[in-house]
Amino acid sequence: MHPSLIRELEALLDKQSVLHLPEDLALYQYDGSVEKALPDVVVFPVTTQQVSQIVRLAASYDVPIVGRGAGTGLSGGALARTGGVMLVFARMNRILEVDPENHRAVVQPGVVNFELSRAAEPHGLYFAPDPSSQKSCTIGGNVSENAGGPHTLAYGVTTNHVVALELVLPDGEIVRVGNKHGDAQGYDLTGLFVGSEGTLALVTEITVKLLCKPEAVKTLLAVFDTIDDATATVAELTARGITPAACEMLDGWTLRAIEDYVHAGFPRDSAAVLLIEVEGLTEAVAAQATAVSEVCNDHQAREVRIARDTHERDLLWKGRKNAFGAMGRIAPSNYVLDGVIPRSKLPQTLRRIAEIGRRYNFQIGNIFHAGDGNLHPIVLFDPRDPRQFELALEAASEILRYCVEVGGALTGEHGVGMEKSELMPLVFSDDDFALMRRVHDAFNPNSSLNPGKIFPLGKGCGEIRVRSPKPSTRA
Repeated sequence: MHPSLIRELEALLDKQSVLHLPEDLALYQYDGSVEKALPDVVVFPVTTQQVSQIVRLAASYDVPIVGRGAGTGLSGGALARTGGVMLVFARMNRILEVDPENHRAVVQPGVVNFELSRAAEPHGLYFAPDPSSQKSCTIGGNVSENAGGPHTLAYGVTTNHVVALELVLPDGEIVRVGNKHGDAQGYDLTGLFVGSEGTLALVTEITVKLLCKPEAVKTLLAVFDTIDDATATVAELTARGITPAACEMLDGWTLRAIEDYVHAGFPRDSAAVLLIEVEGLTEAVAAQATAVSEVCNDHQAREVRIARDTHERDLLWKGRKNAFGAMGRIAPSNYVLDGVIPRSKLPQTLRRIAEIGRRYNFQIGNIFHAGDGNLHPIVLFDPRDPRQFELALEAASEILRYCVEVGGALTGEHGVGMEKSELMPLVFSDDDFALMRRVHDAFNPNSSLNPGKIFPLGKGCGEIRVRSPKPSTRA
C-alpha cells in the first residue's frame, strides 16, 4: 500500500479511523464464510461525503475498494480478494427517519437489521427481511447480497422492500436512484443495485418499506418420524395453495444439536420438524392454522403443536436462528451452504446430501427455508487439517452442483461472492456473462469496486480453486 495514500486517508478522517498495521488488519481478512483475503488498509467513514472522497483518493492511486458491513456474510462477498482499501460502514449506523404515515424508513448502511424493527415497533410497524443473523447483520450488507430469511416465503427478499438508494459510484460521484413514495419512472435501477454485491456502487443510504405488524400470529411445530413425510408435507402445502409466512425444516440430527444448546422444546427423538408460521387477521389465521395442521396430519405428523404464547413462540424461533451457533459446540468449524431447489425435489436432494456426507466422512446437518426450497446444509469439519478443508470444499461443490442439476440455483440469499464465482458457468452461458459484464462495465469499468466477485476467474466450467484453510476462531 502506498504510504502517501495512508497519510492522505488519515488527513481526511483521523488516525483512529485508518487501520494499516498487520495486527489490525488480521480481523478483516475474514467474514462468516470459509474464505480469506487480506485488505491493505481499513477505513471507517461517517458521512457520504467522506465515502466519496475516499473513493476518489483510491482511484487516484489505482487501488481497489471493498465495502463491508458487519462481516456476517457467508460467501466472501465483503473480503478484499485483491487487497486494497476496505471501507467499513460500522460508524454510518444511524436511522435517519421513521415515517409511520407512509410506512417508510431511511437508514444508513451500518444500521443493524433488528434495530430497525425495534425503532419501528412503537408505530406498529416492522422491517420484514429477517436473516438468521438479523441481530448482528447490517442493512447495507442485506442490500448488497439481497438477503432473505425465514419470512421471505410470504414477503420476499430484501429487494422487495427497498424503494430508494443513495450511492457512491467508482469515480466518487454521489447519485440517488428510486423514489421514496412510489415506483420510480423508467428503469428499475434500485432493483439493479440490490444484490449486486458491491460491484456497481457503494450504498450510503437506504429507503425501505415498513409493514404493519399482523393482528394475529400462530407458530406451529410439526413433528415427523421420517424426513420424507416432512418434505412431502411442504410439497402438499404448496399444492393446496397454502402460503404460510414461514416454513422452516430441521432434520433430526440438527434439531438435537440445537436442543442441547438452546433448549427450545424440539423433540429429540424425531427425524425432522417443520416450524410453520401463519399470520394476518385473526379469523384468517385460525383457518390457515387448521388447514396447515390437516396437511401435516395427512402426512403422518406425530404431533402438531401450536405455541401457547409469545414466550414459547420466541423460544422456537430462538432455536431456529441460533442453529449455526449450536454447531460450534460440536466441531471446530462449519461450512454453511446456500443452494436452491424445486420443492418437489426436497426428498431426493436430502438423500443425496446424506450420501455425500457419508462418502466424504462428514456430518452434514440440514436446516433450511423449506417453503421456498432454499437449502442450508452445514458441513462440519476441522480447518486445522488441510485435507479436511479441501474435502469440505469438494463436498460443498457436489451439493451445489446437484442443486443446479435438479433445476435449482447456486444461491438463494448468501450471494455469489468468492465462494461460488467459479461455479457460475454451471448456470450462465458465455452470452449471459457478456451481457452481465456490459452492465457491470457501465458502472464499474475499471473493476475498482469489489473486484474478483461474481464473475468466474478460472477457465474451467465450474472448477473450484484450492483455497488455504481458514484457522478456526470457534471454541
